[in-house]
Formats: sequence, structure tokens, C-alpha cells
Amino acid sequence: MVGNVMLEVLEERKFPITDLLLVASERSVGKVISYGGKDHTVIGLQDAVDQKPDIALFSAGGATSLEWAPKFAEAGTTVVDNSSAWRMDPTKKLIVPEINAGSLTREDKIIANPNCSTIQMVVALAPLHKKYGIKRLVISTYQSISGTGVKAVQQLENEYNGIKGEMAYPYPIHRNALPHCDVFEENGYTKEEMKLVKETQKILDDDSIRVTATAVRIPVAGGHSESINIEFENDFDVNEVRQLLHETDGVVVQDNLDTNTYPMPIYAHGKDDVFVGRIRRDESQENTINMWVVSDNLRKGAATNTIQIAEYLMANKLV
Repeated sequence: MVGNVMLEVLEERKFPITDLLLVASERSVGKVISYGGKDHTVIGLQDAVDQKPDIALFSAGGATSLEWAPKFAEAGTTVVDNSSAWRMDPTKKLIVPEINAGSLTREDKIIANPNCSTIQMVVALAPLHKKYGIKRLVISTYQSISGTGVKAVQQLENEYNGIKGEMAYPYPIHRNALPHCDVFEENGYTKEEMKLVKETQKILDDDSIRVTATAVRIPVAGGHSESINIEFENDFDVNEVRQLLHETDGVVVQDNLDTNTYPMPIYAHGKDDVFVGRIRRDESQENTINMWVVSDNLRKGAATNTIQIAEYLMANKLV
């Protein structure tokens, strides 16, 4: 699903392409895909490596990335990887362009794209951390089934239409909410929840930030939502927070209670921005604020962020 959205975003943003190589597993080699008014034949991974492209955008799962990203890098290609394979590797940079693209150099041949739920959150958090200093985050996510993939989208469609079919989840998702995103780890948290902990600390470059998360899958086709409770080192003015977010690149503030204006997946779907609303002081604890953050997980949460990294590489002559 992310690969298809990548093609849409590349075309929308008029990314400068001389040669486009569409690459997939052997079973898809020879398939014809249209892009930019032209038909392109899908090729295999080794064929792509041999052609030594400037940039490779990966979204094929961790095992593929671990095996093939180093082969592309060795051939001189800069890889932007959308899997979890390299995110916590201390030798690889985890990039959200609005926050830390400035750390990239020509020597960074494998660049990690963060998890979708992390990306949208840190875009909103970074300016607040810089201004007030974040001590602790309590996160609850409400995540779209598209984050699981095509199989999950089909499961919801089948259930909605009363059709028995293949199950992506251990339970029905229609009219349900599953507190189970990815696999459970020994500490009782899921991998998705631990990604929010570790990736946030790495992107914001601050291991002192305490993070706890609960990730929930809901029957929404596109767009992740997050309830975020933020404890700061220093006090803040709520209106100043709103203004700071309003001035942040990639953030749209939707926060007018008089008109019932707040972020929702139905509005975020198909857009590249991170939408923030329900901004209010936590009256139970000092220096703490609540926010509601929504973004399209297939776009800013995956494809768009990947392509923004590639745009930065091109603009700064790093490839």
C-alpha cells in the first residue's frame, strides 16, 4: 500500500526523476505499472542494484531491507528505508525532515524512516520540546487498519459486507477496537508501543524523555489518531502553545470548540499535514498539556516522509 502511495506522492510533488525503476519480488517481475503517463515494467532487486540508481525508496519489510539495503549502499545508492530494520541501529539516522534532516551527510547511505505513529507525533512535539522541555509522554493511539496492510483493509470490507474471508487480526475489526498493534513483547507492551518510546527519544535526541503508550487498532480505513498527554519541565501558556504549533512547518492547528473544529481521520485522509487540536491544560498535574494529533499514516506517516527525505538529499546535493 505504501509503494502505491509513494508513486502518487512522487507525481504530485513533481519529484525530478530521470529514470524510474519499479522493483519487487520475483513473483511480481514483469508486471506493468503506469506512472507519469508511461508504462514501466517491474524488475527484480539484483537488476536494480546493477543499475546503480542514485536513490532507492524501500517499503518491502524488514527482512528485505536487511538483506538488500547494504547491497544498494555498496553500489553507491542512498537508501531511504520505510521498514523497522534500521531505525534503532546506532549507526543509522532516523529522520523526520522538519526536525533533523540537517544531520544528514553524503556518507549516510542507509537512512531510516520512522514508524507512522511516531512521525506524526514528533512533528508536533519537536517545537514544544525545544521551548518547554518534555519530561514525560502518555500516549494512546487509535490507528487505521491501513497501517496493517491490504489484508486488514479487505477484512474490514468483508465484515462490513457480511462476507467470510481471510483474517488479518485475531478478532473482527468491524464495530470493534483491538488494543493490539503488532506483536506483544516480554514486557507486556507491543512492538508498536515500544517504537513510540524508543524512536521518539532517538529523533528528539533525548533519552531522558519518559514515554508510555497504548496502541489500539480501530475500524478506520485511513488516518491514525493520538491522544497525547505531555508533561513539561517548564510551565507554558496554552495560547502560546497554539501559536507555536501554528507556526510549525507541516502542522495545521484545528482547535475551535465554538465551531466543533478538531482533527479527525476523515479530514486528514489524503493530506500530508499533521493536524493538532483539543489543546488544553491537564488540570490534574502541573506543567502538563493534552493534545489530539491526527495524520494520514500512509502519507506523512510513510510515503511522504520518505520522499521528503529524498527531496532534502537532492536539494542539498547529498546524492
